[in-house]
Amino acid sequence: MEHAVQQTPERQAFYEKIDGENLTALWTVMGALITPEPKSPCRPAAWKFDAIRNYMLEAGGLITAKEAERRVLILENPGLRGQSKITTSLYCGVQLVLPGEVAPAHRHSQSALRFVMEGKGAHTAVDGERTMMEPGDFVTTPAMAWHDHGNESSEPMFWMDGLDIPVVQFLDASFAEGLKQDEQAVTRAEGDSFARFGHNLLPVDMKRASKSSPIFNYPYRATREALETMKRQAEWDPCHGLKLRYTNPVNGDYAMPTMGTFIQLLPKGFKTSRYRATDATVFTPVEGHGRSRIGDTVLEWGPKDVFVVPSWQWVEHEADDEAVLFSYSDRPIQEKLDLFREDRGNA
Repeated sequence: MEHAVQQTPERQAFYEKIDGENLTALWTVMGALITPEPKSPCRPAAWKFDAIRNYMLEAGGLITAKEAERRVLILENPGLRGQSKITTSLYCGVQLVLPGEVAPAHRHSQSALRFVMEGKGAHTAVDGERTMMEPGDFVTTPAMAWHDHGNESSEPMFWMDGLDIPVVQFLDASFAEGLKQDEQAVTRAEGDSFARFGHNLLPVDMKRASKSSPIFNYPYRATREALETMKRQAEWDPCHGLKLRYTNPVNGDYAMPTMGTFIQLLPKGFKTSRYRATDATVFTPVEGHGRSRIGDTVLEWGPKDVFVVPSWQWVEHEADDEAVLFSYSDRPIQEKLDLFREDRGNA
């Protein structure tokens, strides 16, 4: 579709005339609007958890969780600085809650995920139910669900926050409000949602309007057990190793409507085949060390680090020891809009 449009004095005068009427000639911008392949300012990038942890603890001495409302450092993509984005459609941050602190209750249009990085003994409460959090747990916060966080342990708690903020911002659909009290009332026993929905059983007359999963904590112990059982078959996908997606037990769809969440196991020494897809993806290793080649960039990673693979860039992962990677992307949106595309290279 690319073709050069010659510039002439008459054409330039025409463009200047219509500019005053808030009009633009499509033929002058079509090449930038409809590109032959995805063209994104998002860049391959990585953040080391040890550095983030030190900065977070320093921030903990500067501002309380209550004053900040959420004490978070945003991971900004180097190609998208100043926009609070890790990809063009996703937000990522690392949150710290110190012993005895509460991050006060609020709710908003944006859906959020928590992936626990370090610490035990803190809780998240979502719509009247609390769940204790441990490293590797994946916790959801559906759109407009009341949520607050507290830490009753003696150690700091760190987790990764993933949100669809750029999507909601793009659609001008943001709403938010505070509860005017630090913690919401707990109305259901801890573990209630997992007991009801986490064992391939559903209440017989269940009716649910939300498109998010009714399970809001997918514990790592259960996830790791599933990976351990499945790896015995040694059915390794050349591009992914063993990769699973978190699902909504009500309909089998993604656990969250705007963000797909995934867990994958790479055996020691495994190197994936080249792969690319239109969904820019955020990764954080839970276990293991290795590296990822993204285009011409090689990023080394270990537990709790974070790295990002931009849209339609070739990626290869290599594990030095057995590795488990959590990741999230906007794939559910792209699939529902018939936009998702992948290329498995020579696999």
